[in-house]
Amino acid sequence: MKAWTYRKGLHDLGNGLYAYLQPDGGWGWSNAGLIVDGDRSLLVDTLFDMNITRDMLATMTDATGLKPGDINTIVNTHANGDHTHGNGCCEHAEIIASEASAREMEQVTPKLMAQMIANAPDMGDIGAYFASIFGMFDFAGVVERAPTRTFSGKLSLKVGDKEVKLIEVGPAHTAGDVLVHVPEDRTVFTGDILFIDGTPVMWAGPVSNWVKACDAILAMDVDVIVPGHGPITDKAGVRRVQDYLRFCDREARKRYDAGMSVRDAAHDIALGDYSSWTDAERIGVNVSTLYREYAGRLHEPANIAETFGLMAELKRGRAH
Repeated sequence: MKAWTYRKGLHDLGNGLYAYLQPDGGWGWSNAGLIVDGDRSLLVDTLFDMNITRDMLATMTDATGLKPGDINTIVNTHANGDHTHGNGCCEHAEIIASEASAREMEQVTPKLMAQMIANAPDMGDIGAYFASIFGMFDFAGVVERAPTRTFSGKLSLKVGDKEVKLIEVGPAHTAGDVLVHVPEDRTVFTGDILFIDGTPVMWAGPVSNWVKACDAILAMDVDVIVPGHGPITDKAGVRRVQDYLRFCDREARKRYDAGMSVRDAAHDIALGDYSSWTDAERIGVNVSTLYREYAGRLHEPANIAETFGLMAELKRGRAH
C-alpha cells in the first residue's frame, strides 16, 4: 500500500479520484471524495458547514478546474450533518442517499444544532462538552439541500465511463449507511463505517450489521480505502475497526448480563489500546446502543441528553 500522508486537503488517488481529508478526524472533521471522468463528476459527501465545504470545493477547483456548479452528483453516505450540511454549496447537483438516510436527515437539522450551541451556556457540563466539540462550526449559515433521489439496497451509477456502485450496509453507524465503490480503480469510500485512529460511534446498530459491513469491504478487490474520518487506510485498518466493534459487544454484553447500568458499564470497561484513539468517550454511546439492542429496543430513539451527558462525564474523568 502507498504510504499516504495524513494532512488537511486534497489527495490525488489517481485516474480522476480524490480524497479530501480533515485531520484530526474528531467530531465534525470528516472526509469527502471526488470522482471525475470526462465532463462528469460525483462528490462523495459534503462537510459540516458551508464555509468549510466552500474551502474544499475551491481546492478541488484549483486541482481539477471543476467548479461547484459543475458537479453533477452528490452521494451522501449517511445522514450525519458533517457529511451533508454542505450540500447547498452545489446548487445544481443531484443528491443521492439511501431512503433511510433521507428520513434521518429530517431529524437533526442545522437549525437544531445552532439552537443547541446557542443554549450551551445554560446546559452545564453537557453544554460545555457540546460547545467544545461543535462550537467552531457555523450551523446558522447552512442552507439545506435534501436528497433528490433515494434508493434501498444497491444502485449502480456511471460517472463518465466509470462504474460507481452504491451499497447500502446500514443500519449500523446510522440508519442508512452507504459504501461508494469504484471497482475499476480499486477504491472504496466508506463514510462512517470506518473511523481510522478515532473511536467509532454507533448511533443506530445493530453491531452485527456493522461487523458485516466491514466484511463487505474486506471482500472487495480494493487497494485504497477512504474512511469517513481519519487517514486513508487499507484492509488492516478495516480489521482494527471490526476488532473494536467486537470488543465493545463482548464487554458490554458481560456487563449487561451482570445487571450493570449503562453508566457503570461505560466507566468500567477498560479500553486498553483503544484509549489512545480520539474521542474515546464515545464508548458511552456504544454501550447505550448495545444495551438497547440486547433489550430488543433498537427501534426506540436514544436519549441524546443522557448520551452526551455520559460522554461529557467520561471525557472529564479521563482528563483527571
